Amino acid sequence: MSSRLIARRYAKALIEIGTNSGDLAGLQAELDSVAKLVAGNADLKRFVDSPLVLPRKKAEVMDAVLGQAKASQNLRNFFKVVAEAGRLNLLTTLSTVFHELVDERAGVVVAQVASAQELTDAQKKALESSLAKRTGKTIRLKLSQDPSLLGGVKVQLGSTVLDASLQGQLRLLKSQLLSA
Repeated sequence: MSSRLIARRYAKALIEIGTNSGDLAGLQAELDSVAKLVAGNADLKRFVDSPLVLPRKKAEVMDAVLGQAKASQNLRNFFKVVAEAGRLNLLTTLSTVFHELVDERAGVVVAQVASAQELTDAQKKALESSLAKRTGKTIRLKLSQDPSLLGGVKVQLGSTVLDASLQGQLRLLKSQLLSA
């Protein structure tokens, strides 16, 4: 089973814990803090990723770290289960999937936008509102620059790609000319 699927199961469980306790936003913030803490500390990252450390030992150390970080008991219990199952190495993926699932529940869609040049604030707002109108959902833009597009933008919403780039228009023109 892929690590993303496994992380998704744990993320769903954490969402259920947060929903039942009425503190989903708090758990999300705590999970972000823990993920940043582990990513920012090379020794802790090696420890979490190491297959040589016994899961029970990982659970003990993680509980001590979370205790020092003043994490909620819900998060501490969750990480104890994750560590004892030998899945603590999925922390980064689990955090990413957790955010995706929370966004999905809130009706937020992430639009990956590639543009030749950096978009102005007005262009970002116009694109966001246009995509929101098209999908009927709240849009969060994830921007990147790709000089090979020459001009325009390429937007990916889930599995749908909207290509309004100059490169894409030239490719379309070329295929039309070749087929005529």
